[in-house]
Amino acid sequence: MTEHLAKTPVRSDVQAVIFDWGGTITPWHTIDLRAQWEAFASGMGAIACARNGLAAALYTAEEQAWRRGRTDGSSARLEDVLTAVGLDPQDEATAAGLAAYREFWEPHTFTHPHIPEVWERLRAAGLRVGVLSNTLWDAQTHRGFFARDEVLHLIDADVYSSHTPWVKPRPEIFAAAAQSLGVDPIACVYVGDRSYEDVHGPQVVGMRAIWIPHSDIPEDQQVSHEATPDAVAHELSDIADIVLGWSGRST
Repeated sequence: MTEHLAKTPVRSDVQAVIFDWGGTITPWHTIDLRAQWEAFASGMGAIACARNGLAAALYTAEEQAWRRGRTDGSSARLEDVLTAVGLDPQDEATAAGLAAYREFWEPHTFTHPHIPEVWERLRAAGLRVGVLSNTLWDAQTHRGFFARDEVLHLIDADVYSSHTPWVKPRPEIFAAAAQSLGVDPIACVYVGDRSYEDVHGPQVVGMRAIWIPHSDIPEDQQVSHEATPDAVAHELSDIADIVLGWSGRST
């Protein structure tokens, strides 16, 4: 089911479509975020009492990093979370913890099965495909997921907050994503599952926004705002139809 909103005129200037990653390119999963750090602490070989304390400290450090992003728009990296609790990212025990952490996340990183068809349709119509994600992880990690799922070749450019000073919805990161594709922001469409980050954010720089309201966003991660998406898609498979309708293309 696709819901088009009257505020969006039919125009022929769409040149690129940029996708959020978690909950959009990947299916939404409700995840116990403390459990990721319990897995990390276990991987380090910490004894029970130390494991609980370390997991709690890491959970708090990560939450503080994301809270800063929601308040001042600043980015963070996985290494920042580790060093915030006194861990050396290069230490052998830390490396073992990170291996367990990555194993914990593996089931939550797979590309949605509708994505290859959507991206192939967009590219066949002459549109560029981009990725823009708020993430603690580096580009190599995300590209590894896309390579594993055989969709990396369908991405023209990707930008991750871990490689910039900003997180969504800061306008600078959306402008950077458009620049990476060689396209003006007003010629881009952004697709995501979070209204504040993925509708309000891109619209500030002139992008159109397609909201996919299929994710159960925790209340403490929501930010009060006013934003109306240019279209609402209840299935990823609707995205190409919406965009191709706007761009005057068909495939």
